[in-house]
Amino acid sequence: MFARVLTSCFLALAFGTANAADPVLMSGDWARAACAAWNADSSLTTELAESGWIENDSGRGFKALQVFRKDCSGQPTAELRVSLVDGKAHCVYGGPVETIPFDKSADYVMDATTERWLEMGAGEYGPMKAMMFGRLSFKGPYGEAMGNMGPFSSFLLLVGKVPSSTESCPPGG
Repeated sequence: MFARVLTSCFLALAFGTANAADPVLMSGDWARAACAAWNADSSLTTELAESGWIENDSGRGFKALQVFRKDCSGQPTAELRVSLVDGKAHCVYGGPVETIPFDKSADYVMDATTERWLEMGAGEYGPMKAMMFGRLSFKGPYGEAMGNMGPFSSFLLLVGKVPSSTESCPPGG
């Protein structure tokens, strides 16, 4: 118990305290802000288009990335949808989960504890270490993800770039 309290205090000091107006991490509101941050990141918009990642969309015109905090929920609580727009992989939707059923050949579902999301968002480690040590659970086209580690790292860093609160769980979580 003491270790959890100490860890919480450390994280609060390291990441600052959340502003009351900040959206809850992995909520629909957080996903809207993450979508805007995605579109401002050239690694995500350019590299995912150049690699062909964005083309694997099961003919729907978008890929869905669903995320959740596993200490809050056992199911995705936020979704980003990415489409090819003007030759770039643009986030066209950020909000609550809407894409059901999940298409495991094109879409991604990722979960980690709040603590692990914050560590990845701070750049303490990337997706390979996170998955190898069981810190990040992942469903989706594994080979495709492995071929896009740079952008995948950039996606995880969005957690640290998008202001959020971790004091409560997102709706549905």
